Amino acid sequence: MCAIAGCFGSRDKQVIKQMLGVMSQGGATTCSIYDNDYMVWGHAGSANGLELDDQQPILTADRSKAVMASGEIYNFQAIRDRFLQRHTFQGHCEAEVILALYGQRGPDGVRDLDGMFAFALFDRRRSVFMLARDPIGIKPLYYGFRNGTIYFTSDREAMKETEVDEIQEFPPGYYYTSTDGFIRYYQLPKVDQRPLRDKKSIAWRIRKRLTGAVAKRVVSDAGQPMGAFCSGGLNSSLVAALAARQVDELHTFTVGMRDEQGNEADDLRAARLVADHIGSTHHEWPFTLNDYHEALYRVIHGLGTYDPALIRSAVPCYLAARLASEHGNVVLSGEGADELFGGYHYMWHIPAARLNEEGRRCLATLHNVNLQRTDRMALRCSLEQRIPFLDKEMIALAMKIPADLKIKEESDGLKTGKWILRQAFSGRGLLPEETLWRGKVPLTGGSACELAGVRLADQQMDEEDLARLQRDYPAVTLASKESAFYFTIFQKTQSA
Repeated sequence: MCAIAGCFGSRDKQVIKQMLGVMSQGGATTCSIYDNDYMVWGHAGSANGLELDDQQPILTADRSKAVMASGEIYNFQAIRDRFLQRHTFQGHCEAEVILALYGQRGPDGVRDLDGMFAFALFDRRRSVFMLARDPIGIKPLYYGFRNGTIYFTSDREAMKETEVDEIQEFPPGYYYTSTDGFIRYYQLPKVDQRPLRDKKSIAWRIRKRLTGAVAKRVVSDAGQPMGAFCSGGLNSSLVAALAARQVDELHTFTVGMRDEQGNEADDLRAARLVADHIGSTHHEWPFTLNDYHEALYRVIHGLGTYDPALIRSAVPCYLAARLASEHGNVVLSGEGADELFGGYHYMWHIPAARLNEEGRRCLATLHNVNLQRTDRMALRCSLEQRIPFLDKEMIALAMKIPADLKIKEESDGLKTGKWILRQAFSGRGLLPEETLWRGKVPLTGGSACELAGVRLADQQMDEEDLARLQRDYPAVTLASKESAFYFTIFQKTQSA
C-alpha cells in the first residue's frame, strides 16, 4: 500500500505534511516529502517492499523530471527492457518506467501502461506538471483548487486538509497537464454489434484471458505471500483457483457471521469446500455481532457516509481485509465479474438487446461504487487489492459476448447468470461443480450480516432517539433507527 499527495503552484509544505499525517493513520509506515520552487509532494508507503513502495518521488539522472505513483504496473518489466539502451534507470521502482515513457512520447506514454495506478509527474524544463489515473479507476485520485494552486491525493480523507473549494474525483482513463487540461486516453470498448457466437471458442478465450489476467497480478510478487478473497461464490473462487496453480502457496480468506446459537454464514461453508479443492492455506473469521459493532467506526470513517446500504456491504469487506492483512499485503479479488457477465439478479429483467450496454454502464461507474468501497476498506488495513476481471483484455472480450450466453434461459423458464463464464470452466477440475453453479448471493446475504445493523440500532436507540435526531437534523435523511445509529457514529468521525 502506498499513497500520494501534493500541490502544484505553491510551496504549501505545511498542508502536505498534514495530508501525510492523515495517510499514516490509514496504515502507511514510511513518509517522505520533496519540494522545489513550484511544488510540494508527499509519499506515504509501507515497509513491505511491495507495490510502488520504493522511495519516491523518482527523479531522472539530470533531475529535470520527477514522478510519484501509487498502484501497480504489470508490464513494467517489458517497458524497462524496451528502454534499457535509451534511459538511465536510477533503481528498480516500477514508477520509473513512467519517466521513460514520458521521455519518448510525452503525456501520451500513459497509454502504454498496463496496471492500476495514480501518478503525478513534473517536467522542469517545460514547466509542465501532469496527473493521471488508470483506465478503470481501480486506484483512487482526487484533486481541487485553492488560490491558483492544485492539490491532489490518492486519499480522500487527506484531501480535507487542503480546504479547497471543492474536492473532485479525478476521472478514470484520463490524464491532466497544466498546458492542455484533461485528455481522455482510454474509453471502455463499445458493445460489439457483431458478437462472437461459437461457444467453444468463447469459452477458450475466457479461460485464456482470465488465466493471463491472474498471472499478471501474481508474477511481480514472487517470494511474497499471495492472498485471495474467497467467499465460495463463483467470481472469487475462480480467481483463487487460478492463482493457486501459479504460486507456491496461496492464502485464502473468508468472513461470515456466527450467531449466538452457533449457526454459520453460507460463505464460511462454501469457502471451505473451495479451499480444500484448490489446496490453499485457508483463513476464516466467523465474526460476531460485537465484532460488527467494533468495526463500524473505522468503516464509517473510511467511507465518509452513514448510508445503510453502503455500510452493510462495507463491514464484511473491512473484516475480510483485516483478516488478510494479518497474513500478507496483497490480495486478489473477484470484483468486476458480475458487471462483465450479467451476474446481478436485476439484470435478468433487462431485455437481451440492452444487457451488454447495462454492463458497460456499470463498469463506467464502478469506481464510484464497489471499487471505492473495497479500496477504502483495504486502505484501512494496509492491503493492496488486485482485480483480474477488470483487465482491459478481459473487458474487451466481454463486450463481444452475446447477452443470451451471459444470462441463459433454460427450457423450464429458469435463468442462469454468468452462464458462459461457468461453462468455460465446467468439467475441468478447477473447482467443484457445486461451486461453479452456485447461485449469486449478495455479500451481506452470504456473510449473514444483512440485519446486524438493525439489531445493533435496536439495542442502542429507541423511537424517541430517532424522533429527536430527525427533529434536530431536518436536512438529513434518517428513515430508520439503523440510519440514525450510523449517523451518530458518522458525527463522531467528523469531529475526531
